[in-house]
Amino acid sequence: MSSDVPEIPETHAEKAAETARIRRRWLSLGETVAVVAVVISALTLWNNYDERKSAEAERRAEKATAQPKSIGLIATDAGGAGLAFKAADCALQSTDIRFPTALGVGPESTVLEHRIEADWFESALLKAVDKDAHDGRLPVVIASRCEAADGPRTETAIYDIVYHIEPRVILGRTVKLRGLVRRERVAGDNAAARLDQLWKP
Repeated sequence: MSSDVPEIPETHAEKAAETARIRRRWLSLGETVAVVAVVISALTLWNNYDERKSAEAERRAEKATAQPKSIGLIATDAGGAGLAFKAADCALQSTDIRFPTALGVGPESTVLEHRIEADWFESALLKAVDKDAHDGRLPVVIASRCEAADGPRTETAIYDIVYHIEPRVILGRTVKLRGLVRRERVAGDNAAARLDQLWKP
């Protein structure tokens, strides 16, 4: 009986080595897949963050460039010595009304009752318009403030006071107010210059 230990056939050793190589290869492949998955996740997170950041920047830009909502004053009663008005879709709080410099008429304000009175400027207007009967428009700057469902609003705009000058048997002529027409929105700094530019007796 031989005491020699039988040798492991070479084919078994090769098979064991091949199995180990395959195992290492799968391990390396698994690690690679894991790394790729981490990279993809990181890129996805960055992409989502970048998209949110871009969308937020766009919203801010749109908000910055969006025109504030108009107040839009409308006459509610006209045809005589006074003209009542209100805001179209909000609760009007106050107004400051300025007249063309050439008229020499001081500013007026309204708080509780919003009216324009003809006697504020009648004398100056009759001096500027030397006609017995005349239909015309007097531009004025109105800075208004109101409370709306979406919050407070402010606006400075030029409006035309539509008027009619008619003769009277006694005391000469009189001014009747007929309406209020919005002309254009203006910046506060440019309002006076623009108003004087528009005023033509």
